[in-house]
Amino acid sequence: MKRLTLTVFLISHFSFLICAVAQQHRLWYNQPAQTWTQALPIGNGVMGGMVFGTPAVEHIQINEETIWAGQPNNVVNPNAKKALPEVRQLIFEGKYKEAQDLANAQVMPQAAGKNMGMPFQPFGDLYIAMPGHADYRNYERWLDLDNAKSVVKYEEDGVQYMRETIAPLGGHEVIAVRLTASEKGKITFTANMTTPHENPLVGSEKIKVKSEEFASAFLQGVSSKHEGLKGKVRFMGRMAVQTKGGKVSGSNGNISVVGADEATLYITVGTNVKSYKDITGDGEAQSRERLQGAMAMGYGALKDLHEKTYHKYYDRVKLDLGEDAFANVPMNKRIERFSAGSNSVADNHLVATYFQFGRYLLISSSQPGNMNPANLQGLWNDKMFPSWDSKYTTNINLEMNYWPSEVTNLTEMNEPLFKLIREIYEQGKQTARDMYGVEGWVLHHNTDQWRITGPVDRAQTGLWPMGAAWLCRHLWEHYLYTGDKEFLRQYYPIMLDAARFFTQTLVKHPTKGWLVVCPGESPEHGGKGRPTPLDAGVTMDNQIVTELYNNVLEASKILDNLEVLENLDNLEILDTIKAQLAQLPPMQIGRWGQLQEWLDDLDDPKDDHRHFSHLYGLYPSYLISPSRTPDLWNAARKSLEARGDISTGWSMGWKVCSWARLLDGEHAYKLIQDQLTLTADTFLIFGTVKQRGGTYPNMFDAHPPFQIDGNFGCTAGIAEMLMQSYDGYIYLLPALPSVWKSGSVKGLVARGGFEIDINWENGQLTKAVIRSRNGGTCKLRSNTPLKGKGMKTDKAGLYTIKTKAGGVYELATVKQKKANINY
Repeated sequence: MKRLTLTVFLISHFSFLICAVAQQHRLWYNQPAQTWTQALPIGNGVMGGMVFGTPAVEHIQINEETIWAGQPNNVVNPNAKKALPEVRQLIFEGKYKEAQDLANAQVMPQAAGKNMGMPFQPFGDLYIAMPGHADYRNYERWLDLDNAKSVVKYEEDGVQYMRETIAPLGGHEVIAVRLTASEKGKITFTANMTTPHENPLVGSEKIKVKSEEFASAFLQGVSSKHEGLKGKVRFMGRMAVQTKGGKVSGSNGNISVVGADEATLYITVGTNVKSYKDITGDGEAQSRERLQGAMAMGYGALKDLHEKTYHKYYDRVKLDLGEDAFANVPMNKRIERFSAGSNSVADNHLVATYFQFGRYLLISSSQPGNMNPANLQGLWNDKMFPSWDSKYTTNINLEMNYWPSEVTNLTEMNEPLFKLIREIYEQGKQTARDMYGVEGWVLHHNTDQWRITGPVDRAQTGLWPMGAAWLCRHLWEHYLYTGDKEFLRQYYPIMLDAARFFTQTLVKHPTKGWLVVCPGESPEHGGKGRPTPLDAGVTMDNQIVTELYNNVLEASKILDNLEVLENLDNLEILDTIKAQLAQLPPMQIGRWGQLQEWLDDLDDPKDDHRHFSHLYGLYPSYLISPSRTPDLWNAARKSLEARGDISTGWSMGWKVCSWARLLDGEHAYKLIQDQLTLTADTFLIFGTVKQRGGTYPNMFDAHPPFQIDGNFGCTAGIAEMLMQSYDGYIYLLPALPSVWKSGSVKGLVARGGFEIDINWENGQLTKAVIRSRNGGTCKLRSNTPLKGKGMKTDKAGLYTIKTKAGGVYELATVKQKKANINY
């Protein structure tokens, strides 16, 4: 009997282990990467790496967050202030093309011989050559999202080899590669660094760590000149190795290891960038200190700290959409099968993995203390002059990067974004004075490491003064999610000055009578029959100003109650904001039932443009809601239907969020399928399959090319499908698709400071847990009737719980009843 019991226990335990392995979130492949968009990303906010996983010659492409072309500068055209009133007048006269031509000639920076922003640039590449490893077998590689590491395993001549690569979190800005084998004395390799920058210097030297000397190699370079601005970012990369056994030597920028039992290679980069306006740092010393600090810890302690730090963030949210039925199918094949039209394969665990991949990318590219936030490609770029410079496009892309930060319980990842906002606030005040002749601050549609705030590119895309106002909603949202009044007190002047800019630049429309932004534009998109996007009073501009004004007024009430406003000198401007708020254009419904994108009814029902900026009010904002503005909500649906589904990758991520807000889980899921469509990344080589928006084999979002905002947008959209929090209540499972029949999510965060767990079966909520961080009243909406201790219900179907800070409240379902939900 005891033997039988033990046997049953072992079988059960083994089955549990199989299940546990199957439920891992990882990107698994059975062959090395051939292209950059097949390589796997690692990062710690400072150092980023793309691991190719080739046995004979490992290739890791490397970035450091502060290597950008150029130097501190500004891009304001000195003629802009004089020309802008004439541009405005031409728009009001209906002379749109003339307005565009004048703006390009007198307002935009290139007309004054200035640049249009600087590109984020790579450091270079690490190569690890292992002789005799070309004839490998039993190969696999994966990105372990649950532990933030890249792993490569294969067999060569009967020996099992493994490489583990991490970009450790916890304050050590290095990349570490651990090489091990199943037999002693089998680790032999030569490592070297290269860079695409011109005229680098390479060499070798000894480095001392805890009184012990190690062979090291270095590579020095300087960033590029771009659009007439000389590159002045000086950088130094260093690498060194720690081994168990074997012989180590170094010369001419190479490090060789022969016959070691195991080895750990460390690489780091330092630069002279101290801030967006100070490049007097010592990159040589910084790189040396970073390398010495990591090696002094050793790989074991470094990895332990890394995993402890990572799990502190990553483990807060768990999403279970069912078992991993395809764990042994390579990720590129899973993506391909998931969206194969009528032959598509339901792979719910793939969606859960994609959700967690977005959180992994944000943790890896935006850490507290970083110099820069996640840019257009996060932290990963292999090109000297990448598309759109891989900088910060602020007419949606930068903001989209941080959409999942609060709701998926990664609020600390916002810190580099808030740092950028503080810095562009200083630059933007000068731009407001020099370009518009007003107080307050302004940001147009792009910025970079040097925190430029003037318009760039062409007038038809760049003369859009709404970037500061949009970024201010992130400040307000952080307060709504955290209740941090000290944070609100610190950042309120930035919000107020963004509003101050508009109180002095809004102008009365000559025929409509409303106060409007002019010149403005619906980003990168013009109305039917108009020769340019430049316009007056476009819907998105009106929504952003309305929201900013409302948020500033609400924040002033909160801070006034705390008696901290006496030194802000804002009472008069608050009166102006209140008066102007009533004079802003309302949202309008057009001739075919759509939400108008422009002040005039110019929308084309056949228009499928990637930007649908007039739906800002639906998401990320919540000016449009099914309960408060049902007609506008239905008009927004009409507009989104007309735009279609398939588009650029980031646009489809936005559409997932928008369809979730429209409470249509089936359509939101369809957009997830569209976004998780495999994009050909060998098009330039083979030219057989046309590129389209979707997902690359390594799960990077494809605009194409790669833009990371689509990853973040879809992650936020999946969260919106499971939980929404606006209009004063939390909606549980508002847009659950039928394919997610049963599952659970743990740790989503709602506005008001409530952490939410939800379980469901057969499409119906079965259990919810509310953890109150700050106390206060929690209001809930559910399609399934709920019961819970101390919970009350109103006629609208809302459930109310009075919570205490730190309190945990468990809710269950009421059987055989339907929730009474009224809008």
